[in-house]
Amino acid sequence: MFDVTTLWRAPAVNPVNRKARSIPGLNPINMYGRVFTFAWFGFFVAFWSWYAFPPLLSLTIAKDLKLTQLDIANSNIIALVATLLVRLFAGPMCDLYGPRYTFAACLLAGSIPTALAGAVTNAKGLMALRFFVGILGGSFVPCQVWSTGFFDKNIVGTGNSFTAGFGNAGGGVTYFLMPAIFDSLVHSSGLTPHKAWRVAFIVPFIIIVAVSITLLLVCPDTPTGKWSERHLAAQQHLAEHGITGDVVEIPGEISAEKSSSLGTGSPSRDTDAKLEYDATGERKASFDHEAQIGEQQMLDVARGEIVRKPSFKEAMPVVFSLQTLVTCACYFCTFGAELSINSILGAYYVKNFKALGQTGSGRWAAMFGLLNVAFRPLGGLLSDAIYARTGVWGKKYLVHTYSILTGAFQIAIGLTNSHNKSTMFGLVAGMAFFLEGANGAIFGLVPHVHPFANGIVSGCTGGIGNLGGIVFSIIFRYQGTHYEKTIWIIGVMTIAINLSVSWIRPIPKGQIGGH
Repeated sequence: MFDVTTLWRAPAVNPVNRKARSIPGLNPINMYGRVFTFAWFGFFVAFWSWYAFPPLLSLTIAKDLKLTQLDIANSNIIALVATLLVRLFAGPMCDLYGPRYTFAACLLAGSIPTALAGAVTNAKGLMALRFFVGILGGSFVPCQVWSTGFFDKNIVGTGNSFTAGFGNAGGGVTYFLMPAIFDSLVHSSGLTPHKAWRVAFIVPFIIIVAVSITLLLVCPDTPTGKWSERHLAAQQHLAEHGITGDVVEIPGEISAEKSSSLGTGSPSRDTDAKLEYDATGERKASFDHEAQIGEQQMLDVARGEIVRKPSFKEAMPVVFSLQTLVTCACYFCTFGAELSINSILGAYYVKNFKALGQTGSGRWAAMFGLLNVAFRPLGGLLSDAIYARTGVWGKKYLVHTYSILTGAFQIAIGLTNSHNKSTMFGLVAGMAFFLEGANGAIFGLVPHVHPFANGIVSGCTGGIGNLGGIVFSIIFRYQGTHYEKTIWIIGVMTIAINLSVSWIRPIPKGQIGGH
């Protein structure tokens, strides 16, 4: 039964890597609660600014810059290209330098083009600017790697889904905030629309800079301290329990086969369930109930789940493994659909419900992103609940179930192309339930896939999700304003891709860690 006090109480921790076994999300004073808060809020402001253009693009910006429908579609695609590149790059950077610095770097780099939005005067300038603003979307990878580094396997699906779900809600809030800021500047401050939409982008710029600097000042790299000392900390914790031996050589080798020679198995689910210690986030020389931990189980955690410094040669088997393919393929469908549909949903509503206008259609389109607050965390919660009873296979099949039902709703939206508000908004909400839940479930599975190279797997998965957004946006581009046709095409692709990878094992055979 859920204990509500875990929302603010100092969590129990894993004795080797000090990852929390619960989420004190309402206690920012606690180290784990503080990291949780900055992980989701940092990604929230990044997503807000990343998607700040679509709410004003179809009418205000298009009129001011004399944009065609083709210009708008191209800018939506270009906005995703930089994010794809940054996400692929950010994964290895997280493993090399740590997710905290990578996170702050993405935020600060993306804030600069955000502030320069006012300098845009034509379609080419808009496309160039949106390309560089897309850097902000890359912050998703360090957000998830940072969260994974602070929360243990029993709760990591919930932690990742809440940080991503609350963060993704920025894509919905922006549909309220940007028109509201624009309207305020026009009606209260007396600015012309030509100036108002440009000035509006200063608001997210200020908040992004403030969050990124504060994040660096008040949050740690890992539960054990500096990122560069994570291996030494794990070895010291083993020594405190009377266990000696190297955890991992630095820079380390990240292939599961080589790691397997260091241990003789993975912890059983029963012994793993005992990895609980009362702690406040500060290091202590001793803990209660340590006798419950077996030496081999502690070694497996240290050797199989401490992120290791990647090299190109060692990273390639991880990148091209079937298990990484599964998370990438599923996220290609779900997050790719979310990105592309989020870009056109306001315009789709304007087309089918002209009376709504820019502000009204934007508010209804915002609901699609805002539902991430509930639906993505629910996917993570279900993922962890199923994992507790069935293991990693249960997590994987939850992903496929969510995704296939997402495809079914997308086909229904496309084929009906309803001009009835209740029907349309209901179908979109149904699609959001399964699509956003699938996103949460996928990043509940990712930490189990090659946990010693979590940054690489997260980067690949997040990057390919963005590639899905680019591919689907290209389809939207060539279908013009026939949005409904592209949506059902996405649905067919989603079902087909998930069925094609459903047979693959969730983690490689013989892998230490991740069970």
